[in-house]
Amino acid sequence: MSSLPAISELTFDALSSEAHGLRERLNRFRMALGRHFVGKQTLVDLMTVAAVAQEPLLLVGPPGTAKSDLVLKFRDALRIPNEDYFEYLLTRFTEPSEVLGPIDINLLRQGRYIRREGGKLPTARLVFLDEVFKASSAILNALLTVINERKFYQDGAPQPVKLKVLFAATNELPEHAELGALKDRFCLKAACRPVQDRYFLELLDSGLESQTHREMNQKPWAEGHATLDDILKAHRYLTLMMGKRETGPDGRELRDRDLFFRDDLLREFRRVVQTLTREDGVFISDRKLVKLYRLLRTRAWIFHGGAVERQDLQLLSYLGETREEIDLLEEKVPRLLGLS
Repeated sequence: MSSLPAISELTFDALSSEAHGLRERLNRFRMALGRHFVGKQTLVDLMTVAAVAQEPLLLVGPPGTAKSDLVLKFRDALRIPNEDYFEYLLTRFTEPSEVLGPIDINLLRQGRYIRREGGKLPTARLVFLDEVFKASSAILNALLTVINERKFYQDGAPQPVKLKVLFAATNELPEHAELGALKDRFCLKAACRPVQDRYFLELLDSGLESQTHREMNQKPWAEGHATLDDILKAHRYLTLMMGKRETGPDGRELRDRDLFFRDDLLREFRRVVQTLTREDGVFISDRKLVKLYRLLRTRAWIFHGGAVERQDLQLLSYLGETREEIDLLEEKVPRLLGLS
């Protein structure tokens, strides 16, 4: 009996028949998960978009603002097994072996430098790195290769990693030049803020409820609305869709932006990017611009099932490179779009 094809082998036609169901499950997933937090629905939505787009997401905020809890419950809600998940709190004393796997001593005696990567980052599909910028230079360099090329080195030879979704967290954004390359790999950076001023009573109720669930070893947020395979199928479907070309009634070749990004919104997208660059000095590289397009299309598909709409452009709020820029863009982008 033939086995089912891998997700990476599924055709656009095969995925098209599943697309509606995928969207429904992903929307149930994000809304259900958001109900287990106070004032964090926007972040849950952003995590869902980043996961489907397979773009790393950095959560920035002081201790106690649910950064880790968001990721842990996201993992639980997708029911991701231990072998597909890796998390680590990084410090300047963390050794590469703790993240990438220990050196195989038996093979080392034979002159081969091979890591036993089982249970470590290279074998995980969902990865969470807490305090990511506190890692040593050796780990930072390895992470750059993992994020950029989805590989790491075994005995000098590149080997693919299974990473599909990467979340990271930091209490503060570093301004050291040597950390700039890694920071730039996180196209999306979102502030995780305290909510007690706005949701004082709701926070008390939710906190006590969470404590009870923890002590009773209950996970009511693990409702199984969607799975990691749903996220991976959605990613492949959108990747194939964005690469398609169609022929218009006049015989002209239509690209993705012709079909799913109205001219007026494309001009608005360009205007906001240029305004942020010119007025506020926000650096948006060519690479980041392309990533942004894919993220906008991903959000539009999840939320509306079709073309990009004005509210999707609020993803531009998450382009800040410093805490000051994050705060500025969170206020300015909705205002520029006429949504505040």
